[in-house]
Amino acid sequence: MNKLRTFTIGGVHPKENKLSEQSSITVLPLPKQLVIPLGQNLGAPPKPVVKKGDEVKTGQLLARAEAFISANIHSPASGKIAKIDEAMDASGYKRQAIIIDVTGDEWVEGIETSTSLNKEISLSKQEIISRIKECGLVGLGGATFPTHVKMMIPEGKIAEYLIINGVECEPYLTSDHRLMLEKGDEMLVGIQIMMKALGTEKAIIGIENNKPDAIAHLKKLAVNYNGISIQPLKVKYPQGGEKQLIKAVVNREVPSGKLPIEVGCVVSNVGTAFAVYEAVQKNKPLIERVVTVTGTSLSKPSNFLVRVGTPVSDLIAAAGGLPEDTGKLINGGPMMGKAVSSPDIPIVKGSSGILLIKKVESKRSTPQSCIRCSKCTVVCPMGLEPYLLAKLSKLSVYDKAEKERIMDCIECGSCQFTCPSSLPLLDFLRLGKQRVGHLIRTRK
Repeated sequence: MNKLRTFTIGGVHPKENKLSEQSSITVLPLPKQLVIPLGQNLGAPPKPVVKKGDEVKTGQLLARAEAFISANIHSPASGKIAKIDEAMDASGYKRQAIIIDVTGDEWVEGIETSTSLNKEISLSKQEIISRIKECGLVGLGGATFPTHVKMMIPEGKIAEYLIINGVECEPYLTSDHRLMLEKGDEMLVGIQIMMKALGTEKAIIGIENNKPDAIAHLKKLAVNYNGISIQPLKVKYPQGGEKQLIKAVVNREVPSGKLPIEVGCVVSNVGTAFAVYEAVQKNKPLIERVVTVTGTSLSKPSNFLVRVGTPVSDLIAAAGGLPEDTGKLINGGPMMGKAVSSPDIPIVKGSSGILLIKKVESKRSTPQSCIRCSKCTVVCPMGLEPYLLAKLSKLSVYDKAEKERIMDCIECGSCQFTCPSSLPLLDFLRLGKQRVGHLIRTRK
């Protein structure tokens, strides 16, 4: 077995709580109505190409990306456009969305719905990138960066390695784990497609060694795919961060403010690799994804294959219903996820999990004065000083926060997790990043 590796700066070890790791992926039935927010990608939202009253089919284009960093949106089911209006999303704010009254599941012609494996990659490099763009793919690891843009390597740069993130270090979440076990061949074909688009001959899948079944399964499959290797990793949060993963897998450090391509790497999630397979080999747009629904009081922690736009309440009902002792509903995992105000929000392309936390666990401790213990600095995987950046953000000293590299923060929550004074460090870091980011954009 390959030697276990990990990143070297910071990191924590929260309880894993992978309650749904043995739960096979179950297809969730279509809801009566889909709410499809336009803002499902990092960058500009696409523009609607349908109107109220239009009849649409599954896979039909609903909104076209017009900006460089944007992604198309397609219909997750067949039905009628009820309206294009504002609807609440996971942020708690109302955003523009396309609302569809579902009538069935009639697919657009040209999309292959069979599950037969297609390993022959017939499209050219440019055709692959175009197909990925047409199908509206975004990174499914959480950042939702348009995948076709990531495949376009800047002039003068070379992608030596494609690094695939199978770490899933966030506690509770198991959607990537199940995908690796159940769709391994399709994922590996997707990786080879991305390798062709990037012009690289080396791909490495990083998987933490708390998933020995996934490691063994993919190692067995990978012998049939040229250039793909599996790298087991020590369990340490936040190893799923792309800079931490690059350090762990190929021992390269991405400079402050730079992208992975600066050190010859492109990082993508296992879910994205599977979506690339479906887009390129089946002409299937990104209209569904695997979502974990979990919690210690939930009767059936599960992994569901869900159409985009499905209300979260449908997933909770399918997992046994909302427990009476639920205190918070989290979109994502406990470390980086955010609490949502209602179970009626829709699943979007970036939804990896829904976590139900007990009331007794959801209450925050009363913040105390910082005791300068430096624990937050020790665990920060980016080598920052979270206590200082949080204070600068609280005091609105954003120019100083920028100089202290607040934009390098990956919002992993390790600082807040380890703080003995229960300070809301992550809250202030997120606020500071938002304000400093605005200042930077204003200058440009």
